[in-house]
Amino acid sequence: MPRKMRLSDMETVFDILAARQPDPRTELHFKNPFTLLVAVVLSAQATDVGVNKATGPLFAVADTPEKMVALGEERIRDYVKTIGLFNTKAKNVFALSQLLIDHHNSTVPEDGRALEALPGVGRKTANVVLNEAFGHPTIAVDTHIFRVGNRTGMAPGKDPDAVEKELNRRVPDRFKLGAHHWLILHGRYVCKARKPDCSICSIADYCLYAQKTI
Repeated sequence: MPRKMRLSDMETVFDILAARQPDPRTELHFKNPFTLLVAVVLSAQATDVGVNKATGPLFAVADTPEKMVALGEERIRDYVKTIGLFNTKAKNVFALSQLLIDHHNSTVPEDGRALEALPGVGRKTANVVLNEAFGHPTIAVDTHIFRVGNRTGMAPGKDPDAVEKELNRRVPDRFKLGAHHWLILHGRYVCKARKPDCSICSIADYCLYAQKTI
């Protein structure tokens, strides 16, 4: 059985992360729930920096489902062609925009199942949108959160769903709204994939990782 961080230490860890960044936000640029949804769909297997470079010009001309559909799949593809898997993503952005018009009165639904029914939207994407756009205390497990959850002992799990379940069970309620962002940013800038920067880590004293780089 993998070791788990003590719940009392989890409380301390999130106190520390919250003090360092009281109002965490996604690093994706967006104007409204629709553009957030599109940005998150485009961000799969891509960097936020790369997505932002593409969506700046795209959202300047298409920031609603109607405008996106009017743009057309081919022109959407031209805007996002610098992003990995751009053909599939352009197709999904066009299709989800049409479905929002047809079935959701051109608004992004505040419901996980309805979001996951849209093309290109999985559980992680739905959780990001629910958290960032609507203030739900959801935790979307990406590669960073999966790594941090396992490496630190906060939420060991064999797959993203298992880590999400553990985080929802173990993160104190008062921190759940911001937990998604704190853990992503910690994984992106401190607890990096190849070599964690343990020497600058604010929560190293509570982390159970056996191969710290201090």
